[in-house]
Amino acid sequence: MNPIYSFSAETLGGDTASLEQYQGKVLLIVNTASECGFTPQYKGLQELYDRYKDRGFAVLGFPCNQFGKQEPGDAAQIGAFCEKKFGVTFPMFAKVDVNGANAHPLFRYLTEEAPGVLGTEGIKWNFTKFLVDKEGNVINRFGSVTKPDALSGDIEKLL
Repeated sequence: MNPIYSFSAETLGGDTASLEQYQGKVLLIVNTASECGFTPQYKGLQELYDRYKDRGFAVLGFPCNQFGKQEPGDAAQIGAFCEKKFGVTFPMFAKVDVNGANAHPLFRYLTEEAPGVLGTEGIKWNFTKFLVDKEGNVINRFGSVTKPDALSGDIEKLL
């Protein structure tokens, strides 16, 4: 089993979810925030999810408050915001750190597997996206400025 499936994380609802349940799916794992200039990307992420979910694709959202304190709410506030403002139905997890000593182990793994510009591992900002193939291999990392709809071709190739 690929190492990515050994991770688990708390959902917004407070349950523990294993990534093993996503085995065999193409994944787009994203660190999100509700008060960021890139927050409108939730709409594009939802559109990708709607378009490809029946073909074995999932978006996994991980709220993070490490960048400009742009995710100040608790789990209930985050969930309500995402659902009401953007109609988010893809899986959302509890707030995590993506950098530093308290970074969630999943994000430590993702950044090691897909370093950023000039080989840096640290995530620079909200809405960094990691594309994972059906076998659990981290294929690519996309920065905040890459809009979700720009990933359609990459997702299609992996489906």
